[in-house]
Amino acid sequence: MVKNQRILAVVPARGGSKGIKLKNIFPLCGKPLICYTAEVIHQLKYIDKAIVSTDNEKIAMIAESCGLEVPFYRPQSLSGDFVGDWEVLHHALSETEKMDKLIYDIVLMLQPTSPLRKPEYVTETIHSLIDNDYDAVWTVSPTDSKAHPVKQLIINNELLDYYDPEGAKIVARQQLTKVYHRNGVAYAVKRRCIIEKKSIKGDKTGAVVINRPVSNIDTEMDILFTEYLLSVSQKS
Repeated sequence: MVKNQRILAVVPARGGSKGIKLKNIFPLCGKPLICYTAEVIHQLKYIDKAIVSTDNEKIAMIAESCGLEVPFYRPQSLSGDFVGDWEVLHHALSETEKMDKLIYDIVLMLQPTSPLRKPEYVTETIHSLIDNDYDAVWTVSPTDSKAHPVKQLIINNELLDYYDPEGAKIVARQQLTKVYHRNGVAYAVKRRCIIEKKSIKGDKTGAVVINRPVSNIDTEMDILFTEYLLSVSQKS
């Protein structure tokens, strides 16, 4: 609990990942991916309860071996490729409150695909949410100017063009508005945002900017990048 706000941490870990089979328990440097998230959760003593939302028995077994609770399984209707985060968090919150006969004020989503998260990133996210009375706070990373949306291109009828016509006016990166992308480290969302606004963003959302390299694993290249970052951190 932080400032009388009861916190439920939800680790979403479905079994049907397409890019990497059973990605959420992939053995990263010899340790299942979800266990990196468990280690961070165990350091955050203010979390009132942490659960894993999964539809897969093997993921559940490994999550429990890492000290995480799997009090129920996610229904198959919430396990498809096009199911959003809100649906998963709403289900997890509703089922947990029903089971515990408690109301949780904040839902903290910690995705297993971000193994480089640090406890202080999560703590900053929670405090920003409470202190500023936001609907939600997401962690983000600065996007490299080479990948700026205004500079992106499309191929239409075999002809190259700008995705955004404004791209034709850009001659130097100094002209670009700084943009950010989700990095999957932490999402903190007020209960009222999930229940009443049916959103994990709401109308008033803050950001915690992480300038250090972090990974958000979707592909095998992400795995290699993460293993490199882990090896560098162990040497320093």
